[in-house]
Amino acid sequence: MTPPENALSSGSGTPADPWQLQTPPLSSAYTLHRDRRDDRDVLVCTVGKTVLLYDARCVEDLHAMLRAHGDWIELGAADEQKPAKDGTVEAWGRSADNPVGGWYGLKKGLRGRFGVYLPPLLEHLGLAELEHNPRGNRMRAK
Repeated sequence: MTPPENALSSGSGTPADPWQLQTPPLSSAYTLHRDRRDDRDVLVCTVGKTVLLYDARCVEDLHAMLRAHGDWIELGAADEQKPAKDGTVEAWGRSADNPVGGWYGLKKGLRGRFGVYLPPLLEHLGLAELEHNPRGNRMRAK
């Protein structure tokens, strides 16, 4: 499903011009931008006053996983303290079997929600299709 024309999706991904995105159900706005922290390329996700960090290679790695998967995959978002549903983007984003061997989230206590904040970026970059239903959203590679 294509997001409505009024959905937020802009920006170039720099600290001065972050990507302006919305969660998959289009219910909350947030920003993402690329940065460098502790000699690592990161994605800085700002949701209100909360700042989450993700290893920047997750964009390419998630796209590669989606291409290999070949079909729709459920997002399955969950906080770090909760288990992720098997077979979801969230579970993959914290799995020992992914290319980084664990969490893409870098900020202890705030490493979850990979399945909420990364899929809209891949959609914005033209790498994936994303559903925008009230719940139970999925994505697949373009």
